[in-house]
Amino acid sequence: MKAALLLLVVMPGLAFAQSRDQAGAASQRGWSVGVAVAAADSPYVGEGARILPFPMFAYEGERLFLRGISGGVHLIDTGAFQIDALVSARLDGFDIDDLSASGLAANGLEAVLLDDRDHGLDAGIGAAWSGSFGRVRLQALADVTDTSGGHDIGVEYTYMLRSGMWTILPSAGVRWMSKDLTNYYFGTQDAEVERGVPRYNPGSAVVPSLSVAATRPLGERWNFLGGFTYRLLPDELSDSPLLERNAHGVPSIFGGVSYRF
Repeated sequence: MKAALLLLVVMPGLAFAQSRDQAGAASQRGWSVGVAVAAADSPYVGEGARILPFPMFAYEGERLFLRGISGGVHLIDTGAFQIDALVSARLDGFDIDDLSASGLAANGLEAVLLDDRDHGLDAGIGAAWSGSFGRVRLQALADVTDTSGGHDIGVEYTYMLRSGMWTILPSAGVRWMSKDLTNYYFGTQDAEVERGVPRYNPGSAVVPSLSVAATRPLGERWNFLGGFTYRLLPDELSDSPLLERNAHGVPSIFGGVSYRF
């Protein structure tokens, strides 16, 4: 459930943000709420694919913004260039009971010796440049709850295409995750090793991703939005005994409607 939940909440926020940043800030200010259905394939042992409905929400103000599980303040906003202070929930946590005990055993782990992984809260800074070339966004976040004690840095490029009433937003990105972050969510912990669990610490990792988001107006205030994302797991993460042995990537897809106030 962990990975599915993360994707369900983050993806609509990303689509809202992309639509806002490239369509123009003034025209997109205010609240947007909606509902969508998503399918996500978790890489964790026994979680499998899930199809779930979920709410979507976003707020875009002159300075403040809220996009799903993240929000912040525009410190500098010239329209084409932004620097933001960011806060974002990290929903990478999971309960060991939600994983497959037999699957963990096949990977050499005993479920009763493992601890849950907690969610966290990140804070950091982001910057974005937009123009006829598309949009480049940089983001650096660090755990402020001492859950993992980790941090990550990401860069993403998005281009906007228009076809009739449709706006298509293909994106490519890469994310660097620190060793503290990956060791907590993909490795085994010191307390677990002391109980006899084999040590696995993947170290820092680079996770590339590709995505396509699409939006279409359905009247004056209603919009359809949907998208597909694929995150490629490097060997450091895919070799984790917490993951399915054939889990080399994380695909997800969603579609829904939103209403802008």
